[in-house]
Amino acid sequence: MNYARFLTAVSAARKPSAIRLLTELQQRSPPSLISLAGGAPNPNTFPFQSASITVRGGDALLLDHTLMKRALQYSGSYGIPELLSWMKDLQKSLHNPPTASFSADRGQMEMCVTTGSQEGLCKIFEMLVSCGDNVLLDAPTYSGTLAALQPLGCNIINVSSDQHGMIPEALQKILEVWDPADERKPRVLYTIPNGGNPTGASMTHERKQKVYELARKYDMLIIEDDPYYFLQFQKPWAPTFLSMDEDGRVLRTDSFSKILSSGLRIGFVTGPKPLVDRVVLHIQASTMHTSTFTQLIVSQLLHNWGQDGFLKHIDSVIEFYRSQRNAMLSSADRWLKDVAEWHPPLAGMFLWVKVKGVKDTQKLIMEKALEKEVLLVPGGVFNINSSDPCPYVRAAFSLSTPQQIDEAFRRLADLIRESV
Repeated sequence: MNYARFLTAVSAARKPSAIRLLTELQQRSPPSLISLAGGAPNPNTFPFQSASITVRGGDALLLDHTLMKRALQYSGSYGIPELLSWMKDLQKSLHNPPTASFSADRGQMEMCVTTGSQEGLCKIFEMLVSCGDNVLLDAPTYSGTLAALQPLGCNIINVSSDQHGMIPEALQKILEVWDPADERKPRVLYTIPNGGNPTGASMTHERKQKVYELARKYDMLIIEDDPYYFLQFQKPWAPTFLSMDEDGRVLRTDSFSKILSSGLRIGFVTGPKPLVDRVVLHIQASTMHTSTFTQLIVSQLLHNWGQDGFLKHIDSVIEFYRSQRNAMLSSADRWLKDVAEWHPPLAGMFLWVKVKGVKDTQKLIMEKALEKEVLLVPGGVFNINSSDPCPYVRAAFSLSTPQQIDEAFRRLADLIRESV
């Protein structure tokens, strides 16, 4: 893989920060090292002394005076070493990526911590997408993705999908327009493979294999945005693009927002070292690093749990969301069966509902639904062109109680019948 050909001019122009490199170096040095290099503030001047965080069903996480000094200080741009090490072991355990055994220049698996997976996505897009480039994705898609991509001036090409995710035959039909040697052909394919936001779609293993083979044939990179990987309702969990990446052409984003805390803002980018290094150069110039404090909290929790404890926690989270999903499906069957249609999601937090007899749900939701005191998201906001008519609405089953979900769908059914 010649990764240089994928980089935008802005990304290719980024240079390492000498001071950030010194921070990384100091982080790995013995305590006997005397450094007069860094411009970090003295933590003895900070008002925070220590912290104790109570964990449900477990021991408290304690940041004593010494650890607190570190938590409140600058840290390396890749992430704190103990968190990165733990996460690399987890990725290898869950996905067994072929790239883990590659050399660095060949595309060895590398990781960095990001301030939520959204930061990782934005920096990946800036690294790979220039004005006028053709980018492939399965729409409707996450509105945050569109918000990050559209200002870059690229041409977003929609690949048809269904409840089983991106359709490989539709992707092939699009790619056949270009000769594999054509420099104008798409270089980037983006997808949410599990419990997609907003559709709840999950791509089958067979489809992933076919999509990956097309990426090889047409020399594309795959951005595997997988924030709902740990919210799959069936086991075994679906194999990932990372697990089948024999070339080093997959950039994967993971998030702890859905399983540990959305407010801590902890995400990860996993992919070929030459590309992850470029993401880190951007981090050096923007946020410098994800909060050391939140990284240490998460790292302590994960080390206390171990992988088995972490996966046990995941099982409890899945059980909660499975129950919530089932409650929403039951209410949908009770109230919406005659006025809407949907597919049960296999992962995630969302039910994608097509309203019968309504061409566009924008006015229905943003005006009339508010009068009925029920709020959903009109499907048009997830389209490449948000003004295109869309008969869908997105219903989230993450926060509301089963009783609230049932009442919301009763109100929605009344609203639809009044509108048709």
